[in-house]
Amino acid sequence: MFGTILLCFIINSFYLEKYYISRKIKAIHEAYDALKEAAKEGDLETDAFGRDLNAICIKYNLSLLVMDMDSRITICVGAEKEFMQSVLYQSIFEQRHPEEEIEIYENEDKTEYYILQNVPDARSELNYLQMWGMFDTEHFFMLRSSVESIKESVNTANRFLAITGLLTAILGGLIIYFATGKITGPIRNLTDISERMTNLDFTAKYEGEGKNEISTLGENINKMSATLERTITELKKDIEEKEKIDEMRREFLSNVTHELKTPIALIQGYAEGLKENVNEDEESRNTYCDVIIDEASKMNEMVKKLLNLNELENGADILNPVEFDLSELIRNYLVKTDVLVEQNGIKVINNCTEPCVVLADEFMTEEVLANYFTNAVNHSKYDKKIEIKAARLMNGNVRISVVNSGDPIPEDSLPHIWEKFYKVDKARTREYGGSGVGLSIVKAIMEAMDKPYGVINYENAVEFYFELQCINGSEGR
Repeated sequence: MFGTILLCFIINSFYLEKYYISRKIKAIHEAYDALKEAAKEGDLETDAFGRDLNAICIKYNLSLLVMDMDSRITICVGAEKEFMQSVLYQSIFEQRHPEEEIEIYENEDKTEYYILQNVPDARSELNYLQMWGMFDTEHFFMLRSSVESIKESVNTANRFLAITGLLTAILGGLIIYFATGKITGPIRNLTDISERMTNLDFTAKYEGEGKNEISTLGENINKMSATLERTITELKKDIEEKEKIDEMRREFLSNVTHELKTPIALIQGYAEGLKENVNEDEESRNTYCDVIIDEASKMNEMVKKLLNLNELENGADILNPVEFDLSELIRNYLVKTDVLVEQNGIKVINNCTEPCVVLADEFMTEEVLANYFTNAVNHSKYDKKIEIKAARLMNGNVRISVVNSGDPIPEDSLPHIWEKFYKVDKARTREYGGSGVGLSIVKAIMEAMDKPYGVINYENAVEFYFELQCINGSEGR
């Protein structure tokens, strides 16, 4: 057993780092091929390609810079623009040692070339795998990834192997020691007893006792095996859960990066326009300022919603249940939305007019209502009507529904609408400034309250609902 563990440790030490490096080189080539294909199709600066490229860089821990022939940076992911640009210039103009070069390629018409190197970084004193060159006649590029993270992964794997191997060896030795002791002990006792016995009945009796001891030993071994199997199952479950959390983290970072990319680009563009006096008249400058303020406000609102959502999903105790009149809350909220309703030409019908006292967090309840109502306003069609209704249920809850006329939600989208950043119609969501987290906040709030919520499709309408505990009466109707 120790020999097997030692052999695995030696193989890891000599070959695991080389395997990781080969995988990292393959990932760099994958990113390079994606760049070349996007440039060929004219998709290099599109949002769709930006999302795909960002996902590749996050997945493989890559930094990327793309620069045109005028030194204008068109793409930068994973590192500072100025730093990546200086590294690219240094790679182009400074001579490197031949032993640092891994691969060199240049096509026949010399319109495409790249050099793959393992080089030290002067700033961090760490080694990096980096590929640089041109993937067409108009763009330079630089792809980098730290080799130190690979070495750390190998060291971590070896430490884990050493620890688990040692624990397995100790556990196996203990099991063998006790198992052999339990098995050979009764046999030795039976041999000693049989030599001293003259009566076959006594011999049979003692043989029976020996069998009982062996049976007990078998039961103990079975119990130990079951315990070990449960431990292994729980360890696998923990590993799967960690992998799931890592994947969710990568997806979340990718989504947040994509959502912030557009408003940041707009703010930067209009701010540069103001600085360079692109439009000298006051009306145009005010328009530029309005765009900057509007986009900054959207970013601020999304960040606040993400912080609230994070607190709710992490189980933070931020709910404050109190008794309040739900119909009054709805009435007051509708007063605040008069301007929004008029601007969109929507007719609102409020059927929740009778007093209805509930026990819930008043602020969070209004947040759920606001997300449902705003969603209804943005998706109302045909006769553009929104109806708010209340129904008391037999279980003592009151169900509040927000129904808007419009197209039903596609069936394949229904399971996903409560996920963060999921948008049925991405182009239209951007048009009215949706953040993609409203229904996720509803889900988090209602699950924190432990109350039902959901959506129902109709032929020409959609109903979103939630339930709260009703205080003044529980009769169903």
